[in-house]
Amino acid sequence: MSDNKPRVVVTGMGAITPLGTNVEKYWECLLEGRSAIRRITRFDPTNFAVQIAAEVSEFKVEDYAEYIDKKEARRIDLFIQYTLAATSQALKQANLKIDESNADDIGSVIGSGIGGLHTMEESFRTLFDKGPMRVSPFTGPYMIPNMAPGHVAITFGARGPNFSVASACATGTHAVGEAFEIIRRGDARAMITGGSDANITQFGVAAFHRTQAMTTTHNDSPEAGSRPFDAKRDGFVFGEGCGILVFEELEFAKSHGANILAEVVGYGATDDAYHISAPVEGGAGAVKAMRRALQKAELKPEAVDYINAHGTSTQLNDAAETAAIKTVFGDHAYKLAISSTKSMIGHLLGAAGAVEAIAAVKTIETGWIHPTINYDFPDPACDLDYVPNKPRQQNVRVAMSNSFGFGGHNAIIIFKKYEG
Repeated sequence: MSDNKPRVVVTGMGAITPLGTNVEKYWECLLEGRSAIRRITRFDPTNFAVQIAAEVSEFKVEDYAEYIDKKEARRIDLFIQYTLAATSQALKQANLKIDESNADDIGSVIGSGIGGLHTMEESFRTLFDKGPMRVSPFTGPYMIPNMAPGHVAITFGARGPNFSVASACATGTHAVGEAFEIIRRGDARAMITGGSDANITQFGVAAFHRTQAMTTTHNDSPEAGSRPFDAKRDGFVFGEGCGILVFEELEFAKSHGANILAEVVGYGATDDAYHISAPVEGGAGAVKAMRRALQKAELKPEAVDYINAHGTSTQLNDAAETAAIKTVFGDHAYKLAISSTKSMIGHLLGAAGAVEAIAAVKTIETGWIHPTINYDFPDPACDLDYVPNKPRQQNVRVAMSNSFGFGGHNAIIIFKKYEG
């Protein structure tokens, strides 16, 4: 990049998702087009209008006893457990050992859309059933979103910049984008970054259903519930999990023999300033964010090969995102491969942008694009190439990942194939 700022590369990734509790299993299932959406098992959903979600079913906290001891596991919220597990995976792949020689140069920005919702819900129940003095003293610390990066720092010893981001569905991409900028401005040489959320609780499902943004028509056919860009889409499906990436300044990565997976080259963030949940018509805010990311990456629109779309499966979002892509890319929009990870794992809220960033990096790394499943009925308002239902082998040099959140937040991150 011509501004003489350091180059930033991806060296490690970790994932706890509804499709698998490591990156390779997650990626394998995405390429297979496998849906993780099922009837909710965390509680009895019989009396709920929404009865389906994409739950993490294979996670075992005891597998991470080196980082989460048994006593601690009983009290820290699930979103923090997911974060520590995914971070351990990412650091291992990055071959990054944090010690006194580098701890001050390694930080963490990890977002969460809500934070410790399990902790909050259990504590509310205790408060109303047993009184205020029976509420756990750990409730305050473990319900707040910043305990994800805070625990990462404490557990792994990273003493650099450390904070959380909360911008609803754009959280994960804001987190990785800010981590990128921290390294570029010289405040750290490596950042542990991503997003984590575990919101499949009675209160979480009830609250988001009342926004009228979730599908209620697929309780008997869960795997068909999330159908981004399809004409019969009618709302998103809840998911949960965590995605963590290790970003490093290029020379620092080389110094400890890291395997470079991709380069981070652009980040853009804007707001619609329009509505708490609906995108502005035509996706004007998204247009500005995409253009800003491309400008920072010093790339023309025609250089982008693939977009991992926000693709929520809501009528308004998918149409607005499609319109925004057409505005930014012009005729090239029809040559782009676009897919929605949410078609298989639902919407992970604060973790969505992070696990989708991982999918974008894997696309560059492997030369495979995962499909958008449940794309059965074309919509004239969504007429681009969404890689319907089957994976595609394609050389991808540049991948963009889009995230848009309640509150009008827009966040874009761009990755590029690493070329020394």
